[in-house]
Amino acid sequence: MDQPRVYPCPHIAEDFELSGKMDHPSWESAPWSAEFVDIQGESHTKPWFRTRMKMLWSPTTLYIAAELEEPHVWATLTEHDSIIFHDNDFELFLDPDGDNHLYAELEVNALNTTWDLMLVKPYRNGGPAINNWEWKGVRTAVHIDGSLNDPSDIDKGWTVEMAVPFEALRELSQCAIPPAIGDVWRANFSRVEWKHKVEDGKYVKLPGPEENWVWSPQGVIDMHRPEKWGIIQFTDGKSSLPAPTLHPDEIKLMELYHLQADYKSKHGEYGTAEEVGVSDWDGLSMSGTKHQWIATLGEWRVDHESRLMKGEVKTHRPA
Repeated sequence: MDQPRVYPCPHIAEDFELSGKMDHPSWESAPWSAEFVDIQGESHTKPWFRTRMKMLWSPTTLYIAAELEEPHVWATLTEHDSIIFHDNDFELFLDPDGDNHLYAELEVNALNTTWDLMLVKPYRNGGPAINNWEWKGVRTAVHIDGSLNDPSDIDKGWTVEMAVPFEALRELSQCAIPPAIGDVWRANFSRVEWKHKVEDGKYVKLPGPEENWVWSPQGVIDMHRPEKWGIIQFTDGKSSLPAPTLHPDEIKLMELYHLQADYKSKHGEYGTAEEVGVSDWDGLSMSGTKHQWIATLGEWRVDHESRLMKGEVKTHRPA
């Protein structure tokens, strides 16, 4: 498994209001991310429009901004908690403690219509998605550089700002909230882009598949593989820190999870270390049954539902 992308997120002293334009002076201290790539990786077709993002953090809030190049800005959905990716959209995925479970998703379209949901665990492990969960205190703003839903002209694109209160993340995480300088969280960002035609002076979305362009590539068309998300590194905004990387044991255990998932898809049950081809892994301990298992390697452990943990086993705080 390749190392994910890392974003050094600068600290700011005070909070600010959102305009959607990224015109607050605080944004000047935030570097642009690398440009988004196809969800499957850089070896696939390069996105035909540029997408990039930047982040900041204050004592109370995580800020995200994104710039989406788009010559034809359109959107249709106006009701909160609509399935926003049925329009072109920008999406945030956030798992502060990086255990692949209990994470949040926020989607927004060019009308600033949002959809927020919590995933108890990834869809591959049975979900479920909690659609009536509300991400308390989250703010979003959108700015259109051009005109919305007007095919008669060429637009430059649209920009998005998000503000996520740290307090709203306590129910999702076992890590320190708010974070401290040097802490790292797992996150990713996605842009859904649909092809369209113009009919009777209006944009008409064409049938899929849609394009999925992301910050940290997933390797497959599935955003719900949190082990593939990028890393946010919280910095003081002044001095640089060594770039964080995933631990080799963490990487190997997620490889084991996928080997077991593949084995079960073929045989209807989980295999032994020998059957899945890891009996020669030094230090690996795996126990369980044909229907559930847990494995440890060094300080790390993973189970059959892909929950990845370091050190002492914990349970999530109640919501």
